[in-house]
Amino acid sequence: MDLSNRQLYNASVATWRRQEPILLSDFTARPRVIEVLGDVSGLHLWDLGCGEGLVGRQLASCNPARIDGFDLSEEMVHAAREQAAALASDQGGPLYYSVADLTDPAQLPSGACDAAVAVFLFNYLDIQATEQVLRWVRQALRPGGSFIFTVPHPSLAFLRPAEAPFYIEPGNHTYLGSTDHLLEGRIWRRDGISNAIRSRHKTLEDYNRVLRRTGWTRMPLIEELGVTEDHLNLDPFFFAPLRGTPLHLLFQVQA
Repeated sequence: MDLSNRQLYNASVATWRRQEPILLSDFTARPRVIEVLGDVSGLHLWDLGCGEGLVGRQLASCNPARIDGFDLSEEMVHAAREQAAALASDQGGPLYYSVADLTDPAQLPSGACDAAVAVFLFNYLDIQATEQVLRWVRQALRPGGSFIFTVPHPSLAFLRPAEAPFYIEPGNHTYLGSTDHLLEGRIWRRDGISNAIRSRHKTLEDYNRVLRRTGWTRMPLIEELGVTEDHLNLDPFFFAPLRGTPLHLLFQVQA
């Protein structure tokens, strides 16, 4: 039986939960998100599709005023709250988590924020829902605020075989003409455990188009992220199969 996204993540929360970087994208994507976000002292941040809250916990030590995380999975939010409570007892982390289906307009958070991140959220949303979230974030951001989001690189599925430590299986689909088709994949941790992931395929042109349609008229920062020499020096066995392969796209758009 096919699982919904909520069921998939409720069932696999134990293998996503972590106290330190261990998943491939904890090295190849999330550090760059935090770097591009910059100084968050005193800011109110939103973490959309927060999962078990790793990014929020990493940002909590940077003195934000508040971080609100939102995720579809009740079990992921429970894990995020549990770990945030432990962090607060040590460092006073300003972390708050809520269950929210961001494809449902009625569940989109109200109010405003200074900056927002969405680390691998849009690969679970179709074009219509992606537009909805992008439009909502643009309206919610205070002047000068930025929104940073990452997605699997749209070409990844068509460049790599179905093997560790990261793949997305294209099936019979092609890069062009397959927008919104659901592709399945897996991503590995350094301890050998893998997690199932999904990607509603969108081309780079699709992302540029939805940004324009939702009012983000300023030129976005777009970066292609992959394995670096530092990663290869850290663990050549784990990272070497991905040398030279574009793994993720990072976008930064500003209000």
